[in-house]
Amino acid sequence: MNILGIDIGGTGIKGAIVNTTTGELVTERYRLLTPQPATPEAVAETVGQISRFFNWQGPIGIGFPAIVRSGITLSAANVDLAWIGTDAATLFEQATSCPVRVVNDADAAGMAEMRFGAGADREGVVLIVTIGTGLGTALFVNGHLVPNTEFGHIEIGGKDAELKASEAARIREELSWKKWAKRFNRYLQTLENLLSPDVIILGGGASKESEKFVQRLNVKAELMIAAMLNEAGIVGAALAAESQ
Repeated sequence: MNILGIDIGGTGIKGAIVNTTTGELVTERYRLLTPQPATPEAVAETVGQISRFFNWQGPIGIGFPAIVRSGITLSAANVDLAWIGTDAATLFEQATSCPVRVVNDADAAGMAEMRFGAGADREGVVLIVTIGTGLGTALFVNGHLVPNTEFGHIEIGGKDAELKASEAARIREELSWKKWAKRFNRYLQTLENLLSPDVIILGGGASKESEKFVQRLNVKAELMIAAMLNEAGIVGAALAAESQ
């Protein structure tokens, strides 16, 4: 089945048509900048532009950087605070004239990784961490998603973790990979103490440069690099819409 998957991030909004049987993109990705400020109306218009670019008529899956419950966004990470309490599913349906399923963006990436990537057929507790503008997390227990974990916002050293250990923080503070890896390792060790995962899978934009930092990480869990990379959010969003 082909479904349009859209991944909304703090920097860019990208979409592609996905074959949900194989996990492959049927089209090239189409990317637009996330509007600033990223208000509901502005983001919805951008999503509408992506839908029109593909001349799409059919179900759409959208990964969004927030806690999402029944299509309503209950938090706002790297987007405008006006999203809190917004009926995002209805807003996007109005912008695209298509049925829409909205899920947490890291959960979407995790679904793709567990179906087609490094997490395929893995049992036990699997934690997926996406490293980008923020820190996203997806938690699976014997293949079942525990939704909306949002562990990127746990407090470490009195600070929101993603403000200190995300890819954006590394760039913003001009940190060396060594210094950044020390922060990120502390973050992973904190999660390990909380969750005792069997496997930790690292994804997101920074995972493409894993050779620069992964050898500096010290955790007890099996550490893996995501296979889906930047396509994970799009593919997982499409999978979410398939299961609607």
